Formats: sequence, C-alpha cells, structure tokens
Amino acid sequence: MEQRVGTVHQVSISRGGVPKLPVDRARVHELGLDGDLHNDTNHHGGPERAVCLYSLELLEKLNAEGHPAYPGSMGENLTVSGIPWEQITPGSRLQVGAALLLQISEYTTPCRTIGGSFSDGRFVRISQKVYPGESRLYARVVEAGEVRPGDTVRLLPDA
Repeated sequence: MEQRVGTVHQVSISRGGVPKLPVDRARVHELGLDGDLHNDTNHHGGPERAVCLYSLELLEKLNAEGHPAYPGSMGENLTVSGIPWEQITPGSRLQVGAALLLQISEYTTPCRTIGGSFSDGRFVRISQKVYPGESRLYARVVEAGEVRPGDTVRLLPDA
C-alpha cells in the first residue's frame, strides 16, 4: 500500500494575492483560514474553495525544472509533504492534526497571478488538464480546527 500519511510543511495566509506568507498556526473554519483574504472573491474563497493545498514534492520538482516556486508562492494555504499527490483527488478526505477534516472539492485552475513562480511565466505548468496529478487542490472544511506546521495529514479511506 502506498503512503497515506504526510505532514503539513507550511501554513500560509495573505491579506490578498500572492505570495501567501508563513504563519505558526491558523484556525480553519468553513470559509478558510483566519487572516487569509482574497483579491478576487469570484474565483477564490467561499465554502467550496476554503483551503488551497499543494505538494512540497511538486514544488521541489518545479525547482529542479528551473522554476522559482516556493511554499506559499502558488497561493496555497497548506503545503503538504509525504503523500503521493496523485492519490488526492476530488472527494478525498484529509484529517489534518487532531481536529481539522477537509474534503477535496476540486482541482484549482491556475491563473496569471502565480506567473512569477515560473521561469517562463507559463502557469499552465500546474494545470490538471495539462499535467494531471500536479495541480493545486481546493478543499471544503468538514470539521473546523487549528493547523500548524508539523501536523500529521492522513489521507482517509474512501467512505
């Protein structure tokens, strides 16, 4: 069986836009992380897009390709390590720390605001349609809780 347990590498928020900056902890509720704001509420935020997640291993892969991406630069709230990213798909549930329960709602659609994370500006490098299994993910909050770097992330079995 493949690895189904990982770790929160970084928790990130911003007052709007990117990059999102690291914090020691954040309370997460149905509309997202306390202190995290969005410049474009038509495409970001809300109950179905409360939390944005991305993989540390995929960031490292992008760095190896020459892209200057780093945790938070893609607008993700949680940078996660240790779980093969392609295993996490819409409908997947993640137990984060002791209380927080997330359910993946959709793959994110990359946009020009994260273009600075790519040496050539081609943000489609993390499009699910172009590079399946390498997209950021949006999640809804099933159970509110606090998150901090180092928290365990468990990919729960399908219900």
